[in-house]
Amino acid sequence: MNSHHLLPVHTGTVIEDDKLTLGQLCHACGVHADWVISLVEESIIEPQEGDEMHLWRFSGASLVRVRSALRLQRDLGVNLAGIALALDLIEELEQLRTRLKIMGHD
Repeated sequence: MNSHHLLPVHTGTVIEDDKLTLGQLCHACGVHADWVISLVEESIIEPQEGDEMHLWRFSGASLVRVRSALRLQRDLGVNLAGIALALDLIEELEQLRTRLKIMGHD
């Protein structure tokens, strides 16, 4: 086979399948554990596993939500209740856009 026809292989990690500990989530987002715990208490994110804090495991979706929450708080000064509302509305909007796209209404 001619090397001119080879395509590069890209590797990466699918974050939806990864489970992150509280420490890993904090490190990945550059935040303190207390802040992430506040997000859990406000139901902005939910541990996917573990009843006790030291056993908590978070999904890749939680990583995305924590980073979004951080931007809302840092850039716009939104409080935790506002962050919860904003992220839920953004998620609902994305779901509606997906449904419209499936129905053929771009």
